[in-house]
Amino acid sequence: MAETDSQDKETQIPTNLRLLLILEEVARRGVAVKPSELVEALGLAKPTVHRLLQTAETEGFLQRDLDGRSFGPGPRLRLLSVNTMSSEHLRTARLAILRSVAEDVGETCNLAIPDREGMIYLDRVETKWPLRIQLPVGTQVPFHCTASGKMYLSTLRQKTLDGFLAAGNLKPQTERSLTDPGVLRAEILKIAEKQFSTDDEEFMAGMTALAVPVLDGQGRLVATLSVHAPTQRHDVKSLMSFLAVLQKGASELSALLNE
Repeated sequence: MAETDSQDKETQIPTNLRLLLILEEVARRGVAVKPSELVEALGLAKPTVHRLLQTAETEGFLQRDLDGRSFGPGPRLRLLSVNTMSSEHLRTARLAILRSVAEDVGETCNLAIPDREGMIYLDRVETKWPLRIQLPVGTQVPFHCTASGKMYLSTLRQKTLDGFLAAGNLKPQTERSLTDPGVLRAEILKIAEKQFSTDDEEFMAGMTALAVPVLDGQGRLVATLSVHAPTQRHDVKSLMSFLAVLQKGASELSALLNE
């Protein structure tokens, strides 16, 4: 788009709406966005985009990607999304779905969302069994050794996944944690094909888990729905009997998020 065209279109966009449109576009794309792409998509002038990006970065709504040129959601924008998803109306309906899944499964069910450093538990419904695993809402768990985290990793672009695996942060949580990048990559490719993920005592000894994706209207992962249980009651094979229940719950959550 020519600079004059951008300037002409920019005059049609109210000043107090421009930064919101940039944040909306970054969130909509789901990947780090270059300033030139925002200029093209929104019709704002290049100097305006750069100025607004600098403001958003300074205030923590956006942050630079590893390439130093692109921008993705910053901590304040991620917190905004969490608070939005936790609004009273959405949370009431969401918990009703989680309770239904938990009752059918008979174990603790979790809704987790990806953050920069790991998956964060947004909601959970506890099992009624006295023997349970305590991971309260707000807990952050690693990507590489949890069912929810590996499910998320399976949705990343190849370049982003390569960067994650090369970063060397695959610290073992148990003797079963996958810490070899090649082995973990093979596992992630299988998860992408199967569309579900398991944790066979990889995060916590004596705990197994099964996770499925919750998708937005564009088919992108926005959260994971998972169930975890002590190995005294379920191994990974027996948890697989609940896959259809989890998938149904995930579909209902997706419909709720996309209303």
